[in-house]
Amino acid sequence: MNHDQYDNSYISGILHSVRTIAVVGASANDVRPSYFVMKYMLDKGYRVIPVNPGQAGREILGQMTYTRLSDIPEPIDMVDVFRASDAVPGIVDEALALNPLPKVIWMQLTVRHDEAAARAEAAGIKVVMNRCPKIEYARLSGEIGWNGVNSGVLSSRKPVMRAGFQSFGLRADPKADSD
Repeated sequence: MNHDQYDNSYISGILHSVRTIAVVGASANDVRPSYFVMKYMLDKGYRVIPVNPGQAGREILGQMTYTRLSDIPEPIDMVDVFRASDAVPGIVDEALALNPLPKVIWMQLTVRHDEAAARAEAAGIKVVMNRCPKIEYARLSGEIGWNGVNSGVLSSRKPVMRAGFQSFGLRADPKADSD
């Protein structure tokens, strides 16, 4: 797969299919990007589970924090990586040891590891690199346009409301993204 760019339908399909997101590298510091992403995705109705050994046993945004992925007592749909690129192979190894496997490994802005991505894809896991699910959700739902940002998505379709704070939600039909 070409990880230099992604079709809107690929990203939208992922955001529609996942419900439980483990954020590896989650921070309790409310000015850190991982905190913003957790808060935003929680507000959109996702179950978000922080993973941070230094915060294990404590809550971040009301969610119990775990040391590692294998400590999480429920299936994970997506692993969102807020760690440096050199940490990705170990995180992918952890994800590949889970049963059931997560559907997606998502690496945040500036995070990329092609070899680890290939291993995850070989196991049937979708991979996104160097993207932020918060930004992609806002872009595809039209919310980012509220701030005057060109989302690159034009549509005459009426927004579909979804649970969450001031959320238009993602379109129910990923093909609508190309309209």
